[in-house]
Amino acid sequence: MKQVKESSLNRAWKPDNKGWVFEGFPKTREQAFRLQAAGIAPEHVVLLDAPDTVLIERNLGKRIDPVTGDVYHTSFDWPSSEHVEKRLVEADGIWESETVAGLLEYQRNLKGLESTYSTVSRVINADQPSIDVFSQVLTFVLSRHRSVAPHTPRILLHGPPGSGKSLQAALIAQKYNIVNICCGQVLKAVAADETSQGELIKPGLETGQQVPDSTVLKILTERLSRLDCTTRGWVLHGCPRNLEQAEKLNSAGFTPNRVFFLDMPDEVAVERVTFRMTDPVTGQRYHSLYKAAPSQQIQDRLQVNPRDSAESLQRRLDLYRTNLPELQELYSDAIYVNADQDPHAIFELLESHIVNRLPKPLSHRWTPSPSD
Repeated sequence: MKQVKESSLNRAWKPDNKGWVFEGFPKTREQAFRLQAAGIAPEHVVLLDAPDTVLIERNLGKRIDPVTGDVYHTSFDWPSSEHVEKRLVEADGIWESETVAGLLEYQRNLKGLESTYSTVSRVINADQPSIDVFSQVLTFVLSRHRSVAPHTPRILLHGPPGSGKSLQAALIAQKYNIVNICCGQVLKAVAADETSQGELIKPGLETGQQVPDSTVLKILTERLSRLDCTTRGWVLHGCPRNLEQAEKLNSAGFTPNRVFFLDMPDEVAVERVTFRMTDPVTGQRYHSLYKAAPSQQIQDRLQVNPRDSAESLQRRLDLYRTNLPELQELYSDAIYVNADQDPHAIFELLESHIVNRLPKPLSHRWTPSPSD
């Protein structure tokens, strides 16, 4: 499977860039989910469509200028320069058998991509003059999407370390065009700014100390008050961590209308968190059990985040379990999800509760056991 270089993704996703265009990627639903997990979510996805016979004919006539990399065609776009014409070479994979194999592979993966990007994609007929295709693509790209959720979503994901909150938030934000609010990332963004508030919290973040609740809530409520959050909705994770934070968020007017507790046994969290490592060169994450480094050279330079040590994780789990009962009492209509399963199965379950009405409150609220 074709991999995306981490450095390329980082360049594409820098907030000071004007934007980016991916061509021919992702090719599969799995690759699309990996992009989303990395925080790469396109606002517009264009699916160019044409009959197979047309595509085969176009491919057969494709020629490449090896000097400039420009693409020409024997019927539609031949170079005016005889010098350029003489150096043209056939493109790789243009023969009919190769094109047919590529088309079959594309069709096998198309439904998965259409499902993943259903709210932000459009199919455009490519069997027409290129200027018409460009005009339709430009019109679509300049349009703005509205959330397809039946209300303004205000979603809270709560769960222990390693339960997959960040991944599920990215998937939900992509599917419903809402704002992904990770409390930790919001704090880091403020710390990176040369403001008095940023300078105030920067030392604490660098040393791993707890930022005061009053400061966290001030920064978080300011972010939730922005126009994108109030008009499109949001999915929040990483806060509130305790009852006091939750009550202050509610008092500030940021009460979630969907709350999910991602539940799993502590031993699963230990397995997921303590075995993960990061490549300091590329930023790529690896896991000793699930995703080993592809070479010994990379393995030798991997680093473990101090927060992921067994001792640090156990303290975080103990704190989470201590605060959990009060949060469960406050969010009495919360939905409980077994986080010890395939991420895509979890997403489908979350999605079913996002688009459907909340169930009526039960007289006896179910509390999941670790084996559920």
